[in-house]
Amino acid sequence: MRYLTAGESHGPQLTAILEGVPAGLELRAEHINKELARRQKGYGRGRRMQIEKDVVNITAGVRHGKTLGSPIALVVENRDFKHWQTIMAVEPIDDETEIKRKVTRPRPGHADLNGALKYGHRDMRNVLERSSARETTVRVAAGAVAKRILEEVGIRVAGHVIEIGGVRAKKLDYRSLEELQAVTEESPVRCFDPEAGQKMMEAIDLAKKNGDSIGGIVEVIVEGVPAGVGSYVHYDRKLDAKIAAAIVSINAFKGVEFGIGFEAARRPGSEVHDEIIWSPEQGFSRRTNRAGGFEGGVTTGMPIVVRGVMKPIPTLYKPLQSVDIDTKEPFAASIERSDSCAVPAASVVAEAVVAWEVAAAIVSQFGQDRIDLIKENIERARRYAKEF
Repeated sequence: MRYLTAGESHGPQLTAILEGVPAGLELRAEHINKELARRQKGYGRGRRMQIEKDVVNITAGVRHGKTLGSPIALVVENRDFKHWQTIMAVEPIDDETEIKRKVTRPRPGHADLNGALKYGHRDMRNVLERSSARETTVRVAAGAVAKRILEEVGIRVAGHVIEIGGVRAKKLDYRSLEELQAVTEESPVRCFDPEAGQKMMEAIDLAKKNGDSIGGIVEVIVEGVPAGVGSYVHYDRKLDAKIAAAIVSINAFKGVEFGIGFEAARRPGSEVHDEIIWSPEQGFSRRTNRAGGFEGGVTTGMPIVVRGVMKPIPTLYKPLQSVDIDTKEPFAASIERSDSCAVPAASVVAEAVVAWEVAAAIVSQFGQDRIDLIKENIERARRYAKEF
């Protein structure tokens, strides 16, 4: 499975083309719209979320509520485009003086300057429109399709926020993913710990008051993945490597870890590796899950636990110094509409990209064309692992 996205932040629409989704999967717009709505929530979001009410239009690959096995096309309209039709026009503009909001002052922390150098753009709007996190809208849409595949084979995905602006959740004693999801869906910052959640909101308020922004850490858990998914034989077939790449591909994400992650550097081996145990009921399993569900790039059958670090959004209402690429004079950087914190929304994006990589691995390993065959094959693999 793979997908491509297209579209600019203030263009007419965002598009995703999904290839390799198996036939026979029940899929309706409501499955995707639910995830799009989750992405738009979250304390600290800016005015753009008040303008856009994202809904998907499935234009190919689905008939009568089921996937056909052919490419799926997903379209999400940008409602704000009506205010940008001249600025973002596809056809040439006769009088270029009509083009407003030309960007010649690159924003530190964004792709503006290096993107302009790469593609030769003198108006860096050509860069920022595509490098915007608005593109994650259709990645969440693609992830929603992946979640439908995983639901069919008994795999569950949940994401939540564990840190914002230096405030870290301490109470994480959830008993199930269902409980984690139920609690975090009601939290404005998607945090399971209500006391930490309140302090996170206070930190966001302070950042907004100061014209600043703050980042944080999100965690995604995947339960139900059988042992043996992925491969150790080549670097590009390791499933944890694919998930790591997907996480750091999210806008503003700068780090990733599995299980205890970087803490492993501070512990002896006896406190890092997971002891192997066996029982007639479960077969092989691990006493702990410090590895986060992976050994050698292959799943162990334990929950996948992955965390990503999101830096503060670099568009600041108290902008940092920059240099105008035309005049070469120092100026305060350009300001586009921005969030003071997008970590809660980013946890939804992280769920989506992880779900896609896991679903793609499942489809590849257990039968590519039909969802019913994939279900049969994955159940056979679970029985084999238990009886091994």
